[in-house]
Amino acid sequence: MSTFERYLTLWVALCIVAGIALGHFMPGLFQLIGAAEIAKVNLPVAALIWLMIIPMLVKIDFAALAGVRDHWRGIGVTLFINWAVKPFSMAALAWLFIGTLFKSYLPADQINSYIAGLIILAAAPCTAMVFVWSNLTKGEPHFTLSQVALNDTIMVFAFAPIVGLLLGLSAITVPWDTLVLSVILYIVVPVAIAQLLRRRLLATGGNAALQKLLKVLQPLSLVALLATLVLLFGFQGEQIIKQPLVIALLAVPILIQVYFNAGLAYLLNRFVGEAHCVAGPSALIGASNFFELAVAAAISLFGFESGAALATVVGVLIEVPVMLSVVWIVNRSRSWYEARPQAS
Repeated sequence: MSTFERYLTLWVALCIVAGIALGHFMPGLFQLIGAAEIAKVNLPVAALIWLMIIPMLVKIDFAALAGVRDHWRGIGVTLFINWAVKPFSMAALAWLFIGTLFKSYLPADQINSYIAGLIILAAAPCTAMVFVWSNLTKGEPHFTLSQVALNDTIMVFAFAPIVGLLLGLSAITVPWDTLVLSVILYIVVPVAIAQLLRRRLLATGGNAALQKLLKVLQPLSLVALLATLVLLFGFQGEQIIKQPLVIALLAVPILIQVYFNAGLAYLLNRFVGEAHCVAGPSALIGASNFFELAVAAAISLFGFESGAALATVVGVLIEVPVMLSVVWIVNRSRSWYEARPQAS
């Protein structure tokens, strides 16, 4: 992990301060940016989202799908957590904490929007940073690559239906046309562009050319993320100043679901007899989120000034420290994990 990535939480915090300040002193600029949209798609944000997502998808080799059978137990556990547990557990936690326990401390007109943002955050598994987390746990790289490639493939078809279902169960109106457009713009098109770029680079310059481009694109991806956060908090600033506890309260269900899903994935891998080098990345993939997609979808569906957009940003704020804590737990518990005989 680069120094820039290691201190992502600090950069996010500085973007929060910068965004709130700029939104307060330059409201006209943010109104102009907010108005630059076509068919409910904000053009400046769309450009930034593509800069965030495409470099991460260039890393993914979909040929790795051929290796999913090599670690079928770990693959099965992670798929179960990502698609059958995590979105639904987050929805339940959002309803419990945001819709019930914390309801009186939050703006009444944003409760459903906060819940929607948390659901969107949990509906897409991480695609990029998980390679960092896997490496820190000495995870099996082929398992990590094949699992991420499989999740990306599933996400093209499952993201919209799961989000739509859970928003519907939350009695939140689902703008299906915008949701489908978001999937096309922020999943299908970036995947296609990234894979075409990847194949061309490998064909013309090999892996060296690919790695050279990634060294340029990866910092650009993080800068685009931070620029998007400045815009978000430029629109959200007044609300945050009036309700400073909002971010802390939104963080509670996110933290609970991260540790719950990571712990469940880790224990299930041990139960089925999977090796620790697979269980570690499985737990981390099961717990982390594709927050770049979540931010894009929340903005498209509910707008810059929505509680949904703010809820997804809280996921970005706590991503690095909470996932590093999961890495620490996985590494410290390795001797306990391996005390159980592994299945053959």
